[in-house]
Amino acid sequence: MSAIPKEILKKVRQIEIQTRRLVNDLLAGEYHSTFKGMGMEFSEVREYVPGDDIRTIDWNVTARMNKPFVKQFVEERELTVILLVDISASGQYSSQRHTKNEIAAELSALLALSAIHNNDKVGLILFTDRLEKFIAPKKGKTHVLRVIREVLSFNPEGRETKLEVGLDYLNKAVRRKAVVFLISDFINEGYEKLMRVVARRHDLICINLMDRRESDLPNLGLLNLRDAETGEELLVDTADSKVRQALGILAARESSAREDFFKNCGIDRVEIKTDQSYAQPLINFFRSRD
Repeated sequence: MSAIPKEILKKVRQIEIQTRRLVNDLLAGEYHSTFKGMGMEFSEVREYVPGDDIRTIDWNVTARMNKPFVKQFVEERELTVILLVDISASGQYSSQRHTKNEIAAELSALLALSAIHNNDKVGLILFTDRLEKFIAPKKGKTHVLRVIREVLSFNPEGRETKLEVGLDYLNKAVRRKAVVFLISDFINEGYEKLMRVVARRHDLICINLMDRRESDLPNLGLLNLRDAETGEELLVDTADSKVRQALGILAARESSAREDFFKNCGIDRVEIKTDQSYAQPLINFFRSRD
């Protein structure tokens, strides 16, 4: 295994420090109360008392003790959390200090540290227009720091966003029901059918990364805009207010259609903007599900 560059280790440590306080002070309790256990596990047997559900009677113990006993169950708390992260070229853009990919790394750190704080397993799927990396769910701080490092420093082969690639691999690789955070800017089409399948099997939360300049261009005259994923270029006259208005309307329609789709499928969506803190939208989301 090749040595990890010092600057990457330093950045991982910075992100851990930045998110640690938020995990400890704000999100740990919200996370715990939001994501309940995925089932029930056997705890013990006790003597039957009037009002107990007769379906819980343990007939073997009852026969042995000559009086009725019932099985007791407790909520199974351990969860499997999967970070499904889009690392396509569009994530390298930002009109602000941090790119969408950098914010995705910090969000991944925050969610992963919250998960291990509650003794849950964390796994990672990185994708573009192909599967880039899969890390199987495990527990422990060392494992989580590896997850953070991969999100932060992984150099993808692909450039385009294909959500269906990540969703399809998730379906094949993760059989047990999991809490799945899909982190992407959702600049993509044709993923809806597969996303419905994933949402029926897992607890799917879509974290939508957005940059204001993708829908609100300033008046900067003639601009040569280049698609980071396809390389296509387009000359746009941003001095023309009708052009800027049309771009804003198109972006608003796409966002509205995406939100309607998520609502119809019962999928939670958290909107994160590059020019705003991601902490409050996440906290609001957790509290809304409590």
